[in-house]
Amino acid sequence: MLRPHRPLRWPHALQRLAVVLPLAVLAALALVGINEAGYQRSHQALQQLAHSQATHSSVNRLLQDMLDAETGLRGYLLTGDERYLDPYKAGIATLQDDLEQLRSLVADTPEDRQHYEALARTITTKLSEMALSLDLRRKERQDAWQFVLSTDVGKQHMDAIRLHARALIDSSNAQVARGQAEIERALWGSRLGIALATAVGLLAFYRYLRQTQALQQATAREQQALESERERLEALVRARTASLSALANHLQQVREDERGHLARELHDELGALLTAAKLDLARLKSRIGTSGPEVQERLQHLGATLNQVIALKRRIIEDLRPSALANLGLATALEILAREFSERAGLSVQAQVDEVRLNDAAQLAVYRLVQESLTNIGKYAQAHQVHVRVQPQGAQVVVTVHDDGIGFEPATLGHGGHGLAGMRQRIEALGGQWQVQSTAGQGTTVHAWLPTSG
Repeated sequence: MLRPHRPLRWPHALQRLAVVLPLAVLAALALVGINEAGYQRSHQALQQLAHSQATHSSVNRLLQDMLDAETGLRGYLLTGDERYLDPYKAGIATLQDDLEQLRSLVADTPEDRQHYEALARTITTKLSEMALSLDLRRKERQDAWQFVLSTDVGKQHMDAIRLHARALIDSSNAQVARGQAEIERALWGSRLGIALATAVGLLAFYRYLRQTQALQQATAREQQALESERERLEALVRARTASLSALANHLQQVREDERGHLARELHDELGALLTAAKLDLARLKSRIGTSGPEVQERLQHLGATLNQVIALKRRIIEDLRPSALANLGLATALEILAREFSERAGLSVQAQVDEVRLNDAAQLAVYRLVQESLTNIGKYAQAHQVHVRVQPQGAQVVVTVHDDGIGFEPATLGHGGHGLAGMRQRIEALGGQWQVQSTAGQGTTVHAWLPTSG
């Protein structure tokens, strides 16, 4: 009895794999999220650092311009040389741009904006003082500009400028420190998050490998089970096929035995009866003598009928057990079969049968193959010419029966056609091969290859 096929069973491995894969995906998403968050924090910190550096640089330029302007003015006041006014003029020219740039940098920070406003007022006061000293020097009011120069007003203004500038620089440095601390925190957070995500990912990958290995082992076990089941089924099919082949061969042999028995019965019993009837008819003819024409006509008709019955009996016996095959050999038996079929069916049959080495069972199989093929041609082919060829070919004997009839579609061969199935079974049971080639409207060819006997 066939055992039912067992379904594949991987529930535990698949369930664990279904847990591991989402865990790995979550770890990957967490890693991406941590990297993105760290990038955003670092980017913001870098922007803050850049802003602080720009503020620091702007304050330094402003102080440098003020220092250049004051130095140039003092040189001019002391020497009267106009060349000393070049740094003064250059510094005064760029001070306004420096103040505008610094104002835009501190606009978003209230504390820095207050320092900037105080710085701007102090610079304006300092510039007014410097302009006054320059004007007095050019008007040669020596006592006045020397008095202004000797006072501490200019120093106080510069100290105030430096004080407010330092406040802005300190604020900028504080922002730089905060940005660096933020970057460091972002880096530490990223390192920690990446380490955790990596650990989770490695754990998930390890679990994935474990479950993949378990799944592969389960697959191998199932494959082995399927292979064993397939081998068992193939062995069962081979055993059933061998049993069916043996049964078919037995049935073929039983059929031939029944044919032989029936042929002997017909030959012995029916032959004896027909012979007795012929003898009785001959005695009746001799005793009746010259009787009326009607009686003579009846006797002649009876004699013709007996002759037809005897011929029919002989043909049936030959179909059941070809005596020509046993007495005259395969070639002569096939030629007789072809000639009788041609006369009976009204077809042109050409037989080319060479002497071949086959045992009795193979010769009978070839005879039955040709006989069945001719019977099918007479019933279905609507042919005009038939060619029968039996010839040796190496270690084989090739049998070919071809007709020029209407043919058929080979796809319909399996529907009915027990005679063709019997041909195949008989030939294959002897270790041969069998093939039918046919195309609708182009005739049919039956091929058989049988091994020669030693």
